[in-house]
Amino acid sequence: MIIQFNTDKNIDGSERHEAFFNTQIAEGLIIYASHITRIEVHLKDVNGTKDGFNDINCLLEARLEGRKPIVVSDQAETVELAVSGAIEKLKASLKTIVEKIQQH
Repeated sequence: MIIQFNTDKNIDGSERHEAFFNTQIAEGLIIYASHITRIEVHLKDVNGTKDGFNDINCLLEARLEGRKPIVVSDQAETVELAVSGAIEKLKASLKTIVEKIQQH
């Protein structure tokens, strides 16, 4: 499973942060890893340089073998919370899809 990390200019996209979030995503989705070819992570600060409540957006796009991509997003106060919220949403979507695949 390849994880591609993208940030806007207002989010720290350093290698250290990227490695941390890649590990968090890989560990969170490990039971679905055999179905996923690639995950694209898009992080952005909705308000830019201005302060705001729940202004960090994390969009995860999972590419599955032989299927259309699944896209989920979450907005939160911090990057960490937005990423973990999006992972939980993606896990719920993947669970449904994998169960359907296994029934056929």
